[in-house]
Amino acid sequence: MHAINIISGISMLGVLIGSAALVIILSVFNGFEVTILSLYSNFTPEIKIEPRLGKTFDLNTAYFNTLHHDPRVFSYTEVLQEKVLIKYNDKPFIGSIKGVTREFLANRQLDSIIQAGKFTLKAGGQNFAVIGSAVQNSLGINVHDQFNALDIYAPNRTGGNGSAPLDEFTVRSILPSGVFAVGQDFDDIIVTPIEFARDLLNQPQKVSSLEINYKSGTDLEAVQSAIMDKIGNKFTVKNRKEQNTELYKTLNYERWFIFMILTFVLIIAIFNIIGSLTMLVIDKRKDIAILTSLGADKKLIQGIFFFEGMMISIIGCITGIVLGLIFCILQQRFGLVKMGSKMSVLDAYPVSLRASDFTLVFLTVTIIAVIASGISSRLSIKGLNDIKQDL
Repeated sequence: MHAINIISGISMLGVLIGSAALVIILSVFNGFEVTILSLYSNFTPEIKIEPRLGKTFDLNTAYFNTLHHDPRVFSYTEVLQEKVLIKYNDKPFIGSIKGVTREFLANRQLDSIIQAGKFTLKAGGQNFAVIGSAVQNSLGINVHDQFNALDIYAPNRTGGNGSAPLDEFTVRSILPSGVFAVGQDFDDIIVTPIEFARDLLNQPQKVSSLEINYKSGTDLEAVQSAIMDKIGNKFTVKNRKEQNTELYKTLNYERWFIFMILTFVLIIAIFNIIGSLTMLVIDKRKDIAILTSLGADKKLIQGIFFFEGMMISIIGCITGIVLGLIFCILQQRFGLVKMGSKMSVLDAYPVSLRASDFTLVFLTVTIIAVIASGISSRLSIKGLNDIKQDL
């Protein structure tokens, strides 16, 4: 009997640890998701309009002028973007130049993605570039060195077949003012004033895309739908999720993959209950037979062992969820578990609590416990008639 109690306690402890681990891991993963998406949101617009065919389009139309003066619009940024060759101290790097109008700087969160320097595009009548961390790491750029500029090479649209290869390129120089880090999709970009990009790319009027942010409280789904209805099928209108579909898919897949792994751990822990209940059934076979002789039917016997299995699982689950919640709250407030090194964005593991995660963990444990307890309870009446005959 003492061994049975120990095994039951170990089963409950396994459920407790598994439930707490599920809550903690899902909450930490939520924290990473919130942090990553906030970084991307600091750099990507709420609505992005691009041509369906071709690279550029003309904004000088009545509809775009009306859109610009919509009172709900917070920032209306014209963007001219193209692949370029970047050279610094004779080191080459293939990246992208993103020329933006001044309204791009209306985003107050831009400073949060800066690793070095400042997010300055113009100062004292001079143009500056803010470079992605991939560009900085590859070329070893020092943003505080005001003597070495970046040389940007772009194909010459008007040039012919010159005798020298460099005649096919337009070259412009610009000083870096800061380094930003968002993600691998953006860190090979250099952001410049659109006037610099227009001069480099010989594109005086057209733009690559239009990036729009709206004031808080605006119904973005309704805005997107209205723009799509009026703008026609020559353009694509994307929200943030549609601009970063691979990121959202990856985060979603990783979340469910982690959940599946931890669920298998829970299954192993909960099915240990079958072992402890089986031993209890073997030990209590004579008592079960006596109960049935006194009038207890098979459903009552099964119910006793089913209730015990569920009790072990639910107590372990609720205790684990509470302990996981306490740990997550402490991690949120005090950052108990550090990332291992001082980072510009994160120092401790981020945590974001969601009620749906607690419900999911409880339902998962309950479903597995019902199956395990059901199997155990069926064993309690197996061979019951033979035992009664022996008595």
